Amino acid sequence: MKSVITTVVAAADQAARFPSSSDLESVQGSLQRAAARMEAAEKLASNYDAVAQEAINAIYSKYPKGQGRDMDAGTQKDKCKRDIVHYLRLINYCLVVGGTGPLDEWGINGAREVYKALGLGGDTYVTGLSYLRSRGCSPRDLSPQALVEYNTYLDYLINSMA
Repeated sequence: MKSVITTVVAAADQAARFPSSSDLESVQGSLQRAAARMEAAEKLASNYDAVAQEAINAIYSKYPKGQGRDMDAGTQKDKCKRDIVHYLRLINYCLVVGGTGPLDEWGINGAREVYKALGLGGDTYVTGLSYLRSRGCSPRDLSPQALVEYNTYLDYLINSMA
């Protein structure tokens, strides 16, 4: 799984060198933000169902009939929520490892093709994820730094789907 640390070590190893001072600064920055990432990961893990439901509500507020092929509204909502929960879990993993590896490896690659085959637009998920991005509030939900860390991975996912 790719993180700042594994990326730095792999790059140095591939170049047969020791990590540079800028490499070490990247690792140090990641370690300094670790407490904020862990706070965000813990809050997300303890409240993911409610967070996912808020995203679903935002999606179906914009797309009342949903998107997709030949599915009743209940099935569409269930599958949409399943996908949102999956993305939230991957964001949680990213927060834990301090890098985009989980999203890259398990969430983004191939998602566009799957959604296209199912007749779903990526804009459906972008709607829900963007709502979550704008809804987060510090200090109500997370500390300012934890919210920045959480939003960083939401932005990364939203941008990959747009």
